[in-house]
Amino acid sequence: MFQYFTGSFIVTILGLISAYLWGEHVHNGTGLTCIFIAAVLAILEISLSFDNAVVNAMKLEKMSEKWRHRFITWGILIAVFGMRFLFPLLVVSIFAKLNIMSVLGMALNDVNQYAHYLELTHAPIVTFGGAFLLMLFMDYFTEQNKEIHWIYPLENHLQKLNRFRGICTMTTLFVLGILLNLLPLNQRLSVLTSGIAGIVTYLIIDGLAEWLERRQEERAKLCADTIKCSGLVGFLYLELIDASFSLDGVLGAFALSQDIIIITIGLFIGAMFVRSLTIMLVEKKTLDQFLYLEHGAHWAIGTLAILMFVSTLIEVPEVVTGLLGLVFILSALVTSIIHNKKNKV
Repeated sequence: MFQYFTGSFIVTILGLISAYLWGEHVHNGTGLTCIFIAAVLAILEISLSFDNAVVNAMKLEKMSEKWRHRFITWGILIAVFGMRFLFPLLVVSIFAKLNIMSVLGMALNDVNQYAHYLELTHAPIVTFGGAFLLMLFMDYFTEQNKEIHWIYPLENHLQKLNRFRGICTMTTLFVLGILLNLLPLNQRLSVLTSGIAGIVTYLIIDGLAEWLERRQEERAKLCADTIKCSGLVGFLYLELIDASFSLDGVLGAFALSQDIIIITIGLFIGAMFVRSLTIMLVEKKTLDQFLYLEHGAHWAIGTLAILMFVSTLIEVPEVVTGLLGLVFILSALVTSIIHNKKNKV
């Protein structure tokens, strides 16, 4: 099992050394404090991302070995430097109407002002992620050919909703409409735009993935370019799911530190462990061994989506979000083990 985490341990050592050097030379002898904060951020990222790892593993099982490797290499760069470093800078740049280099200077030299701007963009950021994840949740439980149910009464009724065309979009828009009525007038336009963007993004990526899957089924001999394109779409799909999971974590990290470098180091370490866990789940066929693990992960996704919407109105501690997700994952794991034991008897 440890061979899957070799790269993660190397990243951890290098990351903590970097945090120490940054603290010693930039923050006047606070190296050990920076190590502690980076380690806490990494632990939080890992503990709150088990559901993310399970969902990633579901998608990764359908991808080639080459694209699995790219998920670890290219994907970690996108996850860390894209979502956890560049994305917050870009969002602040757009909403504050500032040059992105000015925002970077602000993040490094005036962290209080940067954190203030980031807080102002909290509602539209988490609304995008909430809409995307709610679409993912609804799409899974309303799938027509779904035969296995974990929480039978709820999941059975959810599946029956597939008779209504566009039910996933309608449900997400309904939730978004409720949210808009509760928000101040000055936030409604940005939140509405972000929510619709989350829905449209999911529909485009999911629709393209399904279309490519159908083409692969219809044509046994596909050219290498088509297979490559299919892998690329799956890769982008995974990155968007990962990004949606990470949105609240990126914002919540500022509760522990306002230093963007330390935050990036801590989240980098955590994200690397989550990716290593994902690869292990795929190669050890863990999802095949535990029947209800996927269900638990998607209930965690639905919970996270709703809590992201709620966080636009009131503060939702990240610990609450993580614990609820962990409860679903562990419950699904336990019931899967019980199911396996019954079948053996």
